[in-house]
Amino acid sequence: MKEARFYHAEGDTVVCGLCAHRCRIKNKRRGICGVRENNDGVLYALAYGKVSAEHVDPIEKKPLFHFLPGSQTYSIATVGCNFSCLHCQNYSLSQAGTQVQRIPHLRKEPAEIVATAQQAGCRSISYTYSEPTVFFEFAHECAELARRQGINNVFVSNGYMTPEAAVALAEVLDAINIDIKAFSEEFYASTCGGSLQQVLDNVRYFWDRGVWVEATTLVIPDLNDSDEELQRLASFICSVDPGLPWHVSAFRPTYKMTDRQPTSSSALKRAREIGHSAGLKHVYIGNVHGGGGEDTLCSFCARTVISRHGFMVGKNLLVEGSCPFCRAEISGVW
Repeated sequence: MKEARFYHAEGDTVVCGLCAHRCRIKNKRRGICGVRENNDGVLYALAYGKVSAEHVDPIEKKPLFHFLPGSQTYSIATVGCNFSCLHCQNYSLSQAGTQVQRIPHLRKEPAEIVATAQQAGCRSISYTYSEPTVFFEFAHECAELARRQGINNVFVSNGYMTPEAAVALAEVLDAINIDIKAFSEEFYASTCGGSLQQVLDNVRYFWDRGVWVEATTLVIPDLNDSDEELQRLASFICSVDPGLPWHVSAFRPTYKMTDRQPTSSSALKRAREIGHSAGLKHVYIGNVHGGGGEDTLCSFCARTVISRHGFMVGKNLLVEGSCPFCRAEISGVW
């Protein structure tokens, strides 16, 4: 078993310092994520090296639209999550932490992960599908090795790691997509089992540290889609940087939230307009193909510089990160 990082003992209890829950875990018990266990005062990372999902994806699927567009990324995941979102789209992985020993998986070492990414011609490794924070030890070791081999590292995360974990991640991450699930503490508490402020703090922290950041919000009818809430959310992102891309994505009924209708195209278009009105340069529509909501436009001349259909790049007209028509610089990692 792999000893976990970020914990300390208090008698027969250990306090996990990996995520903002800071679980107090009694002997032979596990934290909220289900994959970190106190065994006689030592906290173990039970998911280490147990890869339950892997796939070569377009980087746009993360979604990252301003980070190496058109490239392939090797995506991996274990089970477990520190949230319990009622609308989770990957609940078979994320909510199976307590079954980590029994869920089908392949045991892999970091060197195998990096070698697979190289063989597949991937420019990055994405730690994704479930919440990568909870398999921090494995992800971090893979990321260190990947960096030495010239491969980028990407987190797709709920952004709920502690400041000390975020510091360690910023040393090895090249990009991160953070879900801002709503702009309401009540929503986070009742729907996700977490809180908002730590997520916002981490969005700002990673951006300030030079990690490329994009944000995603799943727009859920009558829960987080009011004009006022979307306006406040967009204004926060703009306060970090107007060039930080925001993806507003369509909700589909799933898991424990099947009582709501899918998000309409008109609601997503409205959210996009709100984002632009708040000052954001790049707002994208996700989970609904077509209509131009996936294209990258120059924020100065409004011409299309990258066209997309779904997760596939059609044309990339950027010239060294600049618009070919007006020469304005487009923020991103190109």
